[in-house]
Amino acid sequence: MKALFRKHTLNFKRPSGTSRGILTQKETWFLILEENNKYGIGECGLLKGLSFDDVPEYEDKLKWVCNNIHLGKDLLWNELKKFPSIQFGVEQAFISLEAENPFELFPSDFTINEASIPINGLIWMGDQVFMHDQIKQKLAHGFTCLKMKIGAINFQTEISLLKSIREMYPKEEIELRVDANGAFHPNEALEKLKVLSYCDLHSIEQPIKQGNIHGMKELCSKTPLPIALDEELIGVNDVTEKKKLLQTIQPQYIILKPSLVGGYKGSQEWIDLAEEYSIGWWVTSALESNIGLNAIAQWTYTLNNKLPQGLGTGSLYTNNINSPLTIQKGRIYYKTNNSWQNDLIQNLCI
Repeated sequence: MKALFRKHTLNFKRPSGTSRGILTQKETWFLILEENNKYGIGECGLLKGLSFDDVPEYEDKLKWVCNNIHLGKDLLWNELKKFPSIQFGVEQAFISLEAENPFELFPSDFTINEASIPINGLIWMGDQVFMHDQIKQKLAHGFTCLKMKIGAINFQTEISLLKSIREMYPKEEIELRVDANGAFHPNEALEKLKVLSYCDLHSIEQPIKQGNIHGMKELCSKTPLPIALDEELIGVNDVTEKKKLLQTIQPQYIILKPSLVGGYKGSQEWIDLAEEYSIGWWVTSALESNIGLNAIAQWTYTLNNKLPQGLGTGSLYTNNINSPLTIQKGRIYYKTNNSWQNDLIQNLCI
């Protein structure tokens, strides 16, 4: 078996705002395997400033993986616990290599174009006009669940925006989720959650920064608004530590980004614990290209979770990989009448 990797820089169609700054580009790496004239591909999707494995030796670790690919998927995964995005790329690449079609990792009704997955429409941070324009566009495209990034502009402006949506669309028509990305100060978080709760929101992701376990525990026990842990899960790799975190904080939801929490295996460990403790969950992509998004979407469909998932990031880039993934009326489909970019893997191997 041979293995190589290729770096690819994705360019955003327009600068995308979060509480951590403005994104214009996203680096990613493709891991390609070849054996007996068959190919497999996986994406190692790093998020600068957020990923646990955002370290200078990242590419060195990818070289190590390629030099030790003979160890196989499971042994490599165990050796890569400090590199969750590479764990996920390795999982994808091996499953892709073993599949009849390298892009059909989990054959199902989803991959034969008979089924779809409900998703949320992502509203990026910006001024009020920009955010309102995004909201109108998503509603016009049939979304019934919107996720708004908050925490970067004036809080009262964000509240006014949420209230204006609610005046037009009650919660029975539009589900609203907000993501603070840890933007609230612990001393003010509870009061802000009380204000937000009047907007009939479904949930808020990561109201305070990760790592403040006791602060988050107190918030989750007192909140008038369901809290979903997101960044809080990053870097917690041991099952015992995962169990301790959920038992301590007792959140209402957790959000799983496979590239940030150790791929399929790492995500499944979180899911099993969440269901044991009656904690809700859903899956979200982490700004991967369509290679990684495809791997996440196909797997997510097999989990049979009826909540809207966070899988609407494929249209963000000017230079994404052409794929059968299509969004229509707030749902993601794998349209078999569309094809993957011609000679994709071969071109990456050159």
